[in-house]
Amino acid sequence: MDFFPFLLSLIFLMLHLSGQRVVEAETDHNITKLFVFGDSYADTGNIKRGLASSWKHPYGVTFPGKPAGRFSDGRVLTDYIAQYLKMKSPISYRVRKYAMPHHLKYGMNFAFGGTGVFETLNPGPNMTTQIDFFEGALKDKLYTTEDINNSVALVSVAGNDYTRYTVKNGSIQGLPSFIESLINQTITNIIRIKGLGVKKVIISNLQPVGCLPSTTASNSFKQCNETSNNLLALYHNTLLTQAVTKLNQQTKDHNSSPFLVLNLYDSFMSVLNHPSTHNIMDKLKPCCVGVSNEYSCGSVDENNVKKYLVCEKPKSAFFWDLVHPTEAGWHAVYNKLRVMNVLQQIHY
Repeated sequence: MDFFPFLLSLIFLMLHLSGQRVVEAETDHNITKLFVFGDSYADTGNIKRGLASSWKHPYGVTFPGKPAGRFSDGRVLTDYIAQYLKMKSPISYRVRKYAMPHHLKYGMNFAFGGTGVFETLNPGPNMTTQIDFFEGALKDKLYTTEDINNSVALVSVAGNDYTRYTVKNGSIQGLPSFIESLINQTITNIIRIKGLGVKKVIISNLQPVGCLPSTTASNSFKQCNETSNNLLALYHNTLLTQAVTKLNQQTKDHNSSPFLVLNLYDSFMSVLNHPSTHNIMDKLKPCCVGVSNEYSCGSVDENNVKKYLVCEKPKSAFFWDLVHPTEAGWHAVYNKLRVMNVLQQIHY
């Protein structure tokens, strides 16, 4: 697991700021398509209306101003990766049948909120099935060989598999072997995506799950659960980094790394450890919560009376609900990834 001490981050920041215009001017911008796989951290509207909170008020209140299927008050990880690539967010797979040719211009998003590498507690296509959808789109000739040759893929694995493991009474003793099986399947998935012609596959590592409001609620959102971070997230991320490093070493082109780990763990922690630097005032307390434990963000009763509360300033909160960052949170993470020079490695 790679860590970025404060001094190193400061050096990166200085180098980034001093050379930003030159780097951006010289960067190869021939990436024209983005294909997205995964869960709610990347989903921009695939879940059907009525099946998820992402289509309920107050989701989308910041962007686009109404619920649009994103699990946040606004933009999510996919939007910022697309922004970095100087393109619009790719169209959701759900609406492909109604898409005009120009709607396919930026690629396609196959991510479904609540899903995972394996089956989870939520209905929806797991990642293997999402890749099947991608393969089907290629067989239907929605994209040319040139399109695929000029594309990158974003793969989000945010932990829904682990939620299912916990709920199904998975033991602590059995957790390491489950993590290993999940990493093995993830590697199989990204190799398959690469095999379909995508030039580079970006795979997120696991965010600090011990800092999610769903975990910190038990201590009134005061501090992260280091046990969850250490036993789960760091072990997951260590195995992922090792496996991806091995994959890149095996590539025929030793000047290219076709697989890139997007270090969400360190970027999340950096923002949470220095929130004021990113204009974040509430770092662990979610902005939108249910009025009691039986309700959640977006809940209404049988009389359509809202049963949730929203903070006054979503732009000053890192978390939107019990699991997902706000747009401001994602923007801070995105900026940190840029400072860490992670995103620059997307280009090939």
